[in-house]
Amino acid sequence: MLETSARLLRLLSLLQTPRAWPGSELAERLGVSGRTVRNDIDRLRELGYPVLAARGATGGYRLTAGTAMPPLLLADEEAVAVAIGLRTVAEGAIAGVEETSLQALAKLQQVLPSRLRRRVEALRTYTVPVPADRPGPKVDADLLTTLTSVCRDCERLRFDYRDHSGASTRRVAEPHRVVNWGQRWYLVAWDVERDDWRTFRVDRIDPRLPAGPRFTPRPAPDGDVAAYVSRRVSAAAWRHRARVTVHAPAEAVVERINPAVGVVEAIDATTCVLDTGADSLETLAVHLGMLGHDFDVTEPPELIAHLRDLAARYGRSTPG
Repeated sequence: MLETSARLLRLLSLLQTPRAWPGSELAERLGVSGRTVRNDIDRLRELGYPVLAARGATGGYRLTAGTAMPPLLLADEEAVAVAIGLRTVAEGAIAGVEETSLQALAKLQQVLPSRLRRRVEALRTYTVPVPADRPGPKVDADLLTTLTSVCRDCERLRFDYRDHSGASTRRVAEPHRVVNWGQRWYLVAWDVERDDWRTFRVDRIDPRLPAGPRFTPRPAPDGDVAAYVSRRVSAAAWRHRARVTVHAPAEAVVERINPAVGVVEAIDATTCVLDTGADSLETLAVHLGMLGHDFDVTEPPELIAHLRDLAARYGRSTPG
């Protein structure tokens, strides 16, 4: 039979799994009587753990959410994962949580067994992140919470939105999802006044609260919010665009590109059109070269000239 303190930790570990535990099964697992299980449950409740007891064939004991945060019991791998997550958040693009994350990490490392502390310290000391070419904008954690809450509650949001030049406009939108892409956060929402879907950079949003009224949620744009954002954001940054006829089925072309490269439209069973673009002609030519299929380019003229220069250069590189 386990000692009382060890038994309570074992009982807590069992209750933290998302299921209901019949008293008889807990007694068998712990090697004690049903009365002892009931006494141990009462002790956990006194320590602040909200243990719910339900009667019936499907009833039993389970741990529920309470009004206060009680201590958690973590397995080794869970503790390491939490430590890594806290450090990643502290170094991320969400403002206002850096100090809190480091405080929580310090508390966790203080109680980690030496074998786990060594693993966490090794990960911190011997991993080096490559900094982004350009630092991304910081996003306030409270703002993210506000936006995700109105998405969850289907509440209209009024906000001021700054464009790339700093000019501000008033918007009324029905928020759908918050999307994280790289170092930036985006709000996908139905713009009520423009009667269409829009993508807003979160760091440029200044919400006007309270939110409301409620709305009936619409289907996701294009059926895939992440792909929608990657296409819209990429296209907005393109300096050069092209519509290219590709001599291959649309399905085959889609398999070779990601949504950020462009949109594929089928013409027939063996031909499709790729609406694509890039910040430079060189990058655009690389995208086309990686298609793995023949294609026709009719515009823009500067892309045609660049492809001809590339063809001549490649020809010269393989004499004979």
